[in-house]
Amino acid sequence: MTKILFDKGYILNFKFVEDGPQGTIKIALKYDLVNKVNAIKKLERVSTPGLRKYTGYKEMPRVLNGLGIAVLSTSKGVMTDKEARDLKIGGEVLCYVY
Repeated sequence: MTKILFDKGYILNFKFVEDGPQGTIKIALKYDLVNKVNAIKKLERVSTPGLRKYTGYKEMPRVLNGLGIAVLSTSKGVMTDKEARDLKIGGEVLCYVY
């Protein structure tokens, strides 16, 4: 998911740090220097361990009418709603980012 946020321009950079059995991901957040606002306005978790949300490619959610992205876990890996729609596959909606 971190790679998707980096590719779509929501974060500045990231790196994996091996500091124990699980490791850590360090993320450099992206800011607009002129307006002093974050690139990520809101990151909303959709699926939870107790309630999973699945969608087909025809019912794929559009976040802020296409201005944001939905991150999905599919049979082809983690991808955005646009990529899943283009491949015509559905999956579990992990979060909305805008």
